Amino acid sequence: MTKPFTIYTERDFDGLRTVGKMVAETLDFITPYVVAGVSTYDIDRLVAEHTKKIGAVSACLGYNGYPKSCCVSRNDIICHGIPSKKEVLADGDIVNVDCTHIFNGYFGDCSRMFVIGEAAPRARELVKVAYDSMMAAIGVCRDGASFGEIGRVISALAGRHGFSIVEDFCGHGIGRVFHEAPNVLHYENPLSDKMIMRRGMVFTIEPMINEGAIEPVIAADGWTARTKDGGLSAQWEHTIGITDSGAEIFTKL
Repeated sequence: MTKPFTIYTERDFDGLRTVGKMVAETLDFITPYVVAGVSTYDIDRLVAEHTKKIGAVSACLGYNGYPKSCCVSRNDIICHGIPSKKEVLADGDIVNVDCTHIFNGYFGDCSRMFVIGEAAPRARELVKVAYDSMMAAIGVCRDGASFGEIGRVISALAGRHGFSIVEDFCGHGIGRVFHEAPNVLHYENPLSDKMIMRRGMVFTIEPMINEGAIEPVIAADGWTARTKDGGLSAQWEHTIGITDSGAEIFTKL
């Protein structure tokens, strides 16, 4: 049986705006530190310190046993990269930092890509297409739209550039819990056309776009998902809410 979608109120939206701004502020804070020579462990430490400073709580830390305050996914890591002192950023890398904060009972989930130094043109193109795909998908979200429109617009944009879309991971409902219905597919799927957006729904859009093969390989740690062929992967993420006029992005300043 399909789980019912939570419909949030305007008061809830106020809470989601607050936590969304907090997680965006945290990503702004770490931006100057995401440079060559810095370890992913250092990035996580900075995220943890800033999250505590602003009065929020990391939703990642301890979630199903996850050991860190954020995910840092570099180059061929699709998602859920566990920060490590051994993982040091280098010139030419692309890296995703994914944070989720809890504040006053509400969750805000957001990730950004960072390009380290002089990355290859194709790597930069991948990062841009991943961002453009996310924003194009947000642009079709509105009361009465089908979730299938999200997959169609992302598929069209990624396909024009010769990139592929990961199908093993998806966006998700969020609000007063970390993960809830609906599952938001970023590729074309007939099942998505049967799901309709309604005012008050809150969910993430977070397409994972690969340079090559779409299949992930999960590491022995049970979290880190890498591309099967070693190709690059890029992802951006926002938390949005459906309004009368379209979609409101909560996770931006």
